[in-house]
Amino acid sequence: MLYPRVPALTRRTFLASAAAVSAGVVLPPRSDAGAGLREFRIRAGPGRAQIAPEPHGDTPIWCYDGSLPGPEIRIRQGERLRVAVENKLDEETTVHWHGLRVPNAMDGVPHLTQAPIAPGETFAYEFDAVDAGTFWYHPHHRSFEQVGRGLYGPLIVEEADPVRVDREVTWVLSDWRLTKTAEMREDFGNRHDMMHNGRVGNTVTINGRVPDVFQVRKGQRIRLRLINAANARIFGLDFGNHQPAIIALDGQPVEPHAPEGGLVVLGPAMRADLILDMTADAGSRVSVIDRFYEGLEYRLVDLAYADNPLRQAAPDWPVALPPNPLPEPDLASAVRHEVTFNGGMMGAVVMQEMGGSMGNRGEDSSGAMGGMMGNMGGMMNMMHSGGIWFINGVAAEGHVMDPMLTLAQNKSHVIAMTNATAWHHPIHLHGHSFRVISRNGKPTRHREWQDTVLMSPRERVEIAFVADNPGDWMLHCHILEHQAAGMMGVFRVA
Repeated sequence: MLYPRVPALTRRTFLASAAAVSAGVVLPPRSDAGAGLREFRIRAGPGRAQIAPEPHGDTPIWCYDGSLPGPEIRIRQGERLRVAVENKLDEETTVHWHGLRVPNAMDGVPHLTQAPIAPGETFAYEFDAVDAGTFWYHPHHRSFEQVGRGLYGPLIVEEADPVRVDREVTWVLSDWRLTKTAEMREDFGNRHDMMHNGRVGNTVTINGRVPDVFQVRKGQRIRLRLINAANARIFGLDFGNHQPAIIALDGQPVEPHAPEGGLVVLGPAMRADLILDMTADAGSRVSVIDRFYEGLEYRLVDLAYADNPLRQAAPDWPVALPPNPLPEPDLASAVRHEVTFNGGMMGAVVMQEMGGSMGNRGEDSSGAMGGMMGNMGGMMNMMHSGGIWFINGVAAEGHVMDPMLTLAQNKSHVIAMTNATAWHHPIHLHGHSFRVISRNGKPTRHREWQDTVLMSPRERVEIAFVADNPGDWMLHCHILEHQAAGMMGVFRVA
């Protein structure tokens, strides 16, 4: 099966709560520190975690500060953050601050924005928290294995005026490929995963543990921050007879709305903030079901209601978040660019269906797919080149490469992206957030701001943003095996 079922060992007790994500270790302020500076120190290294429930033992992992997920870093919008990262691994690493609009030198991309952190060394990242929202941090060096072994953690930037709730909870979702004895399978980066849908595991966790129940009370209002830290698994969460309202995507506020089709869908690296009103009866249980992969549905966790209600009905409090200071793109004057994603198993078949192969690596393409497409021979030549996945005909062999696009700084740009493959791809843009303005030619309803957009097979998505953050930035698929196998490129803002 392409998408293995989650086995029975996922049906055990785990109380997912805010306390399940440990607090960061705050260093004493330096004598020269400004009033808004917050300092943290985290250590990347080997550890052990009780991923699978008893009678299984601990699983060897890699993690930050010995905890899974890593320490929650929580600051206020507008504060300056300094994080000293110490590398206790036996290999190099970096930290990428996913979704945060940071200076280029702080982006954590090995060799492109910094030298990797060598074993035994420390690197200090420092930047301002311009946007409030739900973000996360993880390595960008050999991430298909380093993230897959557990190196990730949440980063929460609080609004000055947050929405009123009874309780706020962060769920870091991930999955693991474990043996029957709860050991990590060592098949990281195998060719089958890279050519297909990536490393989808057989054991799903919330905050590093296999969940069973999440305790709630009738009438309670919860702000649930969801982070998908999995290498490749896409989640489609069904909250049963509850009606979650999405109030932010990828950290950026959005018009509060019910999820399309009733499922909260998160590709790898994506986040969603939900308002979840507990409306079921006291003493009842409601299962949260992951329904993304048809025929492979499984129960993630039960919402277990206490016998004593908090109130009889949901509170009538406003749920809209204040906007972040993002520059609005001017679509009338925006420069248009074309990007096409190719390759993988059945890639040649899809290209033939769609009218050809990748074509050139042009900077700006006002012509649509036809201008990008060549012939089937081009696709076969790319496959024979040793690459598996391609952006505009090029498979990345590392993080340093010539820019595939050069975007004029402080100008509006539209990138029309075509997924000419048989697989989903969550496409992540570094250094910026963008509006998703259309899918397959139809305007999006909410014009949501995101930094990672999930593209379905054969789908065409247009995004728009102001390129206001100078430097060389990554554009890549966040299925980490796809990224490692070539679906990664650089765009320059200058």
